[in-house]
Amino acid sequence: MKKHNVRIVGGEYRRTPIPVIDAPGLRPTPDRVRETLFNWLTHLWAGQFTDKNVLDLFAGTGALGFEAASRGAAHVQMVEQNPKAVAALRALRTKLKADCVRVFPGDAMHVLERTANPFDLVLLDPPFNQGWLEKIWPLLPLVLSPDGYVYVEAEGPVTPPPAFEVLREGKAGLVHYLLLKIVAAQEKPQPLS
Repeated sequence: MKKHNVRIVGGEYRRTPIPVIDAPGLRPTPDRVRETLFNWLTHLWAGQFTDKNVLDLFAGTGALGFEAASRGAAHVQMVEQNPKAVAALRALRTKLKADCVRVFPGDAMHVLERTANPFDLVLLDPPFNQGWLEKIWPLLPLVLSPDGYVYVEAEGPVTPPPAFEVLREGKAGLVHYLLLKIVAAQEKPQPLS
């Protein structure tokens, strides 16, 4: 596979190349899709990223997480299993002096099951055709802040569980992408006295 780069599309690190290592299943989110996602978030957050905590569960190249850091996110936690990808993520974090970025070498499920910090945004771009979303849906409410969002990329149309509302969605080539929010729990009506 030919070595190539993607670039950060906005913010402080705009135009910085992100190396793409040769690894099975590694597909960086295309520039156009990242730009669309962060336009959605800029609108929803009124341009305010500095108080946001972001979890990039299948970081890969880190394109999504570094895009959040570039726009000023307070904290970006990247999770990645591939040792070469982890080394590349750490090298880019050091090069950018992106102190808000933490890179955890490990399993996404382990992090979801053990994290206690609420995140304002969870980025889900798991390896395709491995059933990751079905495993992850039940754990997301435990790690999301009350007004948090979930971004999903998948190989086909996504039908989230009823607890999630689709706010925005799009398609680029064969990739489907969505921005979701947990539906607020309905208040139980009080009995009449």
